[in-house]
Amino acid sequence: MKRMTNLIAVVAVLAAITGCKKKESTPTTGSAGSAATGSSGTGSAAEPVGTRPSQLPQTPLEKLVLPDDPKRKEKVELGHALFFDKRLSGANDRSCYSCHQNEDGLGGHDPLAIGSGDKKLTRHSPVLWNVGYWKGAFYWDGRAKTLEDNVKGAWGGGNMGAGPAPAGTPPTPPAPEKVTEALDKKAAELAKIPGYKKLFDAAFPGTPVKAEQVQSALAEYMRTIVCADTAFDKYAAGDKSALTEQQQRGLDLFLSPAKGNCIMCHAPPTFSTAMMIDGGAFFNVGIGTKDVPEDKVDVGRMKVTNNPADWAAFKVPSLRNVTKSPPYFHDGSVAKLEDAVKLMASGGIPNKNKFPQLDDRKLSDAELADLIAFLGALECPGKLEEPKLP
Repeated sequence: MKRMTNLIAVVAVLAAITGCKKKESTPTTGSAGSAATGSSGTGSAAEPVGTRPSQLPQTPLEKLVLPDDPKRKEKVELGHALFFDKRLSGANDRSCYSCHQNEDGLGGHDPLAIGSGDKKLTRHSPVLWNVGYWKGAFYWDGRAKTLEDNVKGAWGGGNMGAGPAPAGTPPTPPAPEKVTEALDKKAAELAKIPGYKKLFDAAFPGTPVKAEQVQSALAEYMRTIVCADTAFDKYAAGDKSALTEQQQRGLDLFLSPAKGNCIMCHAPPTFSTAMMIDGGAFFNVGIGTKDVPEDKVDVGRMKVTNNPADWAAFKVPSLRNVTKSPPYFHDGSVAKLEDAVKLMASGGIPNKNKFPQLDDRKLSDAELADLIAFLGALECPGKLEEPKLP
């Protein structure tokens, strides 16, 4: 039932996108759309002008809409400093930036994240570009409903180790109130630093500094990590020279249900269909299941829902900056983009719960090369700037 709900939600999103495109692309004499389609030279002679998906109007990325907050600027400034500060962690050895660095495309450097105390964690650090666009589904399994919850989980958990250590055999997570207590203490310690006291007073005037303020400031800063100026975005805005001919062929494959059908899970402009759906969308593509005993498989979304239909299903990541952020998938098990694209185009890895709409697209080597060329048009040109810490 859950899998069917995911599929229905995805189909609804795709219908809205393609329906909009069809409406926008109605030929009119002398229209910008006609000029754009006329610039292509790769369609067959039997095809009417305008049938290439890449030549239809593309949906631009909408600006992230946030509620009014007169102190947002000050919170972002505070969050910017906190994001880069290793003193936020339990052992003063990890910052948020440690797992999301510019040279790794704001994703993880290692296949599995390395947390405070050099402890290897269980999943790969995801790319942070456009993290504020997720709707009620953060982490690979969607267990956090808000970005603030995500921040708290990473800060108090193994990533940064500022919460109490797990206890028992096997390790059992500490009670939520104990985590909050530990994070409140860490927040108060930071607030005593003169430079931080000034930043906290500006962002949260008259408010005692606790974990909640740190989480809020970090989340507000992370919402500024926006990628909306890729070559594809320029192309969608009307600059038809922004994509090479090979990239346009790759976009044709990407958008075509009969060919690549990448749009099923990675619909533009977010390039994650899950980013367009409240609560996200989670699919099993087989990663982490091959030659692994069933009781050792990371069950992903099922750990959150306890629904067997969610076994080994994970949230669809955005493909923005994908060329700059290897390794790939929730376990970082694929080192090269070419291999990741080929794996997905061939239908993923068979297992008992594989997403049924995922099948072998039978793409040629030349078509795979075109797809990869298009993914290069999703590179994010920006980078995070390290501030002077208090």
